[in-house]
Amino acid sequence: MKYGFIGVGNMGSAILRGLLNSRKISPEDVYICGRDFAKTKKLADELEVEAIDKKAEIVKKSDFLFIGVEPGTFKDVMPEISAAHDDKVIYISMAAGITIEFLADYLGADAKIIRIMPNTPAKVGEIMVSVSRNSNVSDEEVKSVIDLFSNMGKAAEVPEDMIHAVIGVSGSSPAYTYMYIDALAKSAAAYGIDPAKARVFAAQAVLGAAKMVLSTDIDLGVLVKNVCSPGGTTIEAVESLQNDDFEEIVERAAKAAIEKSIKMSSK
Repeated sequence: MKYGFIGVGNMGSAILRGLLNSRKISPEDVYICGRDFAKTKKLADELEVEAIDKKAEIVKKSDFLFIGVEPGTFKDVMPEISAAHDDKVIYISMAAGITIEFLADYLGADAKIIRIMPNTPAKVGEIMVSVSRNSNVSDEEVKSVIDLFSNMGKAAEVPEDMIHAVIGVSGSSPAYTYMYIDALAKSAAAYGIDPAKARVFAAQAVLGAAKMVLSTDIDLGVLVKNVCSPGGTTIEAVESLQNDDFEEIVERAAKAAIEKSIKMSSK
């Protein structure tokens, strides 16, 4: 199989690096095409893949074509992609607000289109990605796409209309989590611990807590209680968070991202 990447910005390059590092794909099977060919060529040389200047050429060479350009530039790049459309290609878009219907308007009713919603931890092999497809994509084909991500995190198929919720819960949430880690680290630094060490302590605690959640189906509220001892330090912090409506604040933030995604898709 041959894999094309149109757009190798932050997310596109993160996914490409993750797939190469997981050895799910081989460098000799990868083509990339970016806005600035000199920069694209430099990245291609680093990753030992092939840089291609023309989008139409990369379409013709690919079995799976990842489209990782910014949402606002799709109207500029899709005409060139659609001019070389081949119904054997599986088109995989990763842009917020760009619907399968929008892509089909350019590529035609016969096009095989998948929409994914990844997140930036792809860079460290811990991606969470949703996969949505149109009716032209077979069960076997969507499974092959999900399998691509299996060694660099987790992937799950969801209906396209659930992508807005996915954005709130995993697509955008690394940013909220960085803010949480930063606040934890600053609190420790304020009491004298080296800031760099405080960052490690906070980040490792969050990583460990996340692994605990993924390793069990115990209710999250029970997991909270399991850490708390009556009259102890943890319950003091938990009660402070509850008094400040911590969970409601996080829910409002996630819902803001979800509502923004809905608005972007309705334009």
